[in-house]
Amino acid sequence: MALNFNVPGLDEATSEKVVAILQSRLSQEQETALILKHAHWNMKGKEFIGIHEMMDPEVDSVLNMADETAERIATLGGSPAGRPDDIMKNRDWDGITMTGRQDALDYLKALDTYYTTFIKRDREAIKELDDLDIVSSNILQDHVQELEHFQWFMRSHLF
Repeated sequence: MALNFNVPGLDEATSEKVVAILQSRLSQEQETALILKHAHWNMKGKEFIGIHEMMDPEVDSVLNMADETAERIATLGGSPAGRPDDIMKNRDWDGITMTGRQDALDYLKALDTYYTTFIKRDREAIKELDDLDIVSSNILQDHVQELEHFQWFMRSHLF
């Protein structure tokens, strides 16, 4: 991938590595927003309204994370890839298998598992980024803090 420019203090090779890491995280952030909306529309049961209303701010937050990640990629001279086929091309994590109308708690169990993978992947990226670009690492650290908070909300309904 050719970069348009580099930020001061990062060479092109380092910037390319950082952009590749961030692109993977951008794809998962975008996918997560879609998954959360799917669950939001399709859950049912006595817990429906509380969980349904909990999901909207979560979707907005994950979309904001994706926007921040995409802007960081652009700041580094890259071109953020955010089309559906880009998500699929960059996807190397397990998705969520819930389809159709399901019990709200079943969706939360599936989302809890998905979030565990998402947070682990972000933490792996943070470790890599710590040595490459502390600014990008800090952005993902903020994202993980929010994701863990959301996972705690989900888990409060489960455990």
